[in-house]
Amino acid sequence: MSYPPESRAVLANLDLDVVAGRFVAILGRSGSGKSTLLNLLGAMEPPQHGLLEVGGHDLVQLDDAARTLFRRRHLGFVFQSYNLIPVLNVHANVALPLALNGVADRHRVDELLEALDIEHLAQRYPETLSGGEQQRVAIARALVHGPMLVLADEPTGNLDQETSRQVIDLMKKVLTREGTTLIMATHSEEAAGAADEVFRLVGGALERMA
Repeated sequence: MSYPPESRAVLANLDLDVVAGRFVAILGRSGSGKSTLLNLLGAMEPPQHGLLEVGGHDLVQLDDAARTLFRRRHLGFVFQSYNLIPVLNVHANVALPLALNGVADRHRVDELLEALDIEHLAQRYPETLSGGEQQRVAIARALVHGPMLVLADEPTGNLDQETSRQVIDLMKKVLTREGTTLIMATHSEEAAGAADEVFRLVGGALERMA
């Protein structure tokens, strides 16, 4: 496939097959295409060519509206900057994906807050929380609606080493309990070490590390 002179292929000859329920880490330096890969898997944009299926859904064939609905129902996202809504308390932030799907389930929110050891923070607001606490809230929000896949983009990038380790361990514990697949993009080899499978993204292609 040819590209305009001002563009370049970020991902090429890339093949990734993830077994449901696994924790997969994608290592790569800045600009290597990690975020582009997560955008594709997260139905943010369609690939220019190739096949892309998530949980049996052909994402290539979805239009913008269908991709939005797919994300809302089937995916969870954890970001480096947490992306919590400042005017909502912890409980309301976590409940937001349920509300977007027309579901009210206070027990489910409470269950995840307890699993992530932040039930005592339910009525607090994001600005009063530490970085590690905010990321735990973001993880609960990503899981509350029972997604088939959670995508985490540098989830420990703003955390110190000890807090990063705690967040990764908690995330792995809860995801294992939920049976949810996790794909995490990171530059941290220590964070990647907790994964079931590790790949390095080099030159637009994935190299299996472990």
